[in-house]
Amino acid sequence: MDAKKKRVAIVGAGPSGLAACKHALAKGFRPVVFESGTAVGGVWNRTLASTRLQTPASAYRFSDFPWPPTTDAAEPDDEGRRFPRHDQVAEYMAAYARRFGVLERVRFGCRVLGASYVGATEQEVAAWERWSGNGQAFGDGTGEWHLTVRVRHRDGDGDGESEGGTTQTYRFDFLILCVGRYGVAKLPTFPDGRGPEVFRGRVLHSMEYSAMAHADAAELVRGKRVAVVGAGKSAMDIAAQCAEANGIRYPCTMVYRSAHWMLDPKLAITTSARWTELMVHKPGEGFALSLLATALTPLRWLISKMAEVHYKRSIPMQEHGMVPDGSFLQGSLGWRIGTLPEGFYDKVDDGSVELRRCRDSVGFCPDGLVVDDDGGGVVGADVVILSTGFDIDRPLRDMFASPWFGEMVAPPDDGAVLPLYRQCVHPRVPQMAVVGYVESGSSIYPYEMMAKWVAHLLGGAVRLPAVGDMERDVAEWARWGRWARRACGGFFLKSCIASVTTWYHDQLCRDMGHRPRRKAGLLAEWLQPYGPADYAGIQ
Repeated sequence: MDAKKKRVAIVGAGPSGLAACKHALAKGFRPVVFESGTAVGGVWNRTLASTRLQTPASAYRFSDFPWPPTTDAAEPDDEGRRFPRHDQVAEYMAAYARRFGVLERVRFGCRVLGASYVGATEQEVAAWERWSGNGQAFGDGTGEWHLTVRVRHRDGDGDGESEGGTTQTYRFDFLILCVGRYGVAKLPTFPDGRGPEVFRGRVLHSMEYSAMAHADAAELVRGKRVAVVGAGKSAMDIAAQCAEANGIRYPCTMVYRSAHWMLDPKLAITTSARWTELMVHKPGEGFALSLLATALTPLRWLISKMAEVHYKRSIPMQEHGMVPDGSFLQGSLGWRIGTLPEGFYDKVDDGSVELRRCRDSVGFCPDGLVVDDDGGGVVGADVVILSTGFDIDRPLRDMFASPWFGEMVAPPDDGAVLPLYRQCVHPRVPQMAVVGYVESGSSIYPYEMMAKWVAHLLGGAVRLPAVGDMERDVAEWARWGRWARRACGGFFLKSCIASVTTWYHDQLCRDMGHRPRRKAGLLAEWLQPYGPADYAGIQ
């Protein structure tokens, strides 16, 4: 196979798209990366001015591309080095793209509107016993993907979101989707007659607010009464930013139904050592490991309870009514955990941030929000920012012209895990892979591991089993996802592998022909945390 003759498309130039391109290049392919914006880095170019990494830089990195010394964790007491600013993260992504020749493969200002598979009917694809017809990445050479792409004019808007431009169709032999989870806002429903249309002020989603130029975002909230709906990471960041701008004269009100586990990064206790995964159930673990995980459940509960007590004593969440409904064990299993903005509770204490916990619904009135709480009053507001999350499946589902393909890859039944083999390929969707949908404690190097696996698949080093065997493996992950969702009381982030990241990487390593045990020595293997550098040798 002449790799240079095979046409590979990558949609998205965020962290996962950059990794997918880099490793496809390393296998001799010449992929084309379509990016709707004007820079690489994905959401790191569309975020709040105050945004920093939530995980230390030493864990959030590509395996073979360390952070520069000025931002790495060389000095643990220097929080600016441990948790770089968003602009430092964006520059790190750009430096990675430049270093490995990725930047020249990216076509900026190109939004993919749809993807159609041509060469076999849906009925023929459904009848195949081998993925792509013969079990190989490119099938028998007759099938291809047609991408409909809107190319923004050079003199168009700089954000890549303009409706202008020309529409073109491109043909590719393999498609890699790196569209992420955070491209479509999730809007709540409101009681009849209490929707945003009755409000005299401005309503926007946190995604729109984060994408604004920093000067425009500051001007929007300056000297105004701002209400933020939600209690997750973005809600707290926005509330803290508004408090910095307006102080106690115009306090920012955060309206929420349930709190999240939001931790001070200086107090965070995290580990990704292999021994910790012995205490949780894993997909396809077998009887012995399942029995061991069950036997160690009390130990896992005790460790989590100690951490929970530690955080409650160290962070004034109890006195402010911000204790989450779910336990810390549930939050950590489903990765419903974030980091507090610096000095957040100090802002609550001085009155520049006000907290209003509602029982059920929130609605609008002409002067602000109607809150169903013990106060039973109106939260006056000139601007309301809905920090209500994202419709995480939509970017994938809407990518396909065929509803059949879209609903297979991202079913509307809201399962706990997407039905993808190795979290990358659907057994029934040919010549296509997904990289970067799964979530974990530090997503960037799992994305990179997926990109390496897909590159090995393109190069023929990874051989896929029969479709039926792939579907049985997918079903095993689905059963594990249902267990995880039950175990954390519904507080489970979809397709979250935070508790089984090393187990998952072991599977990818074996597929690629590399040893899954990456440490030097038995004690190091079980006791030392795993991180990006452990997988640098896999190319």
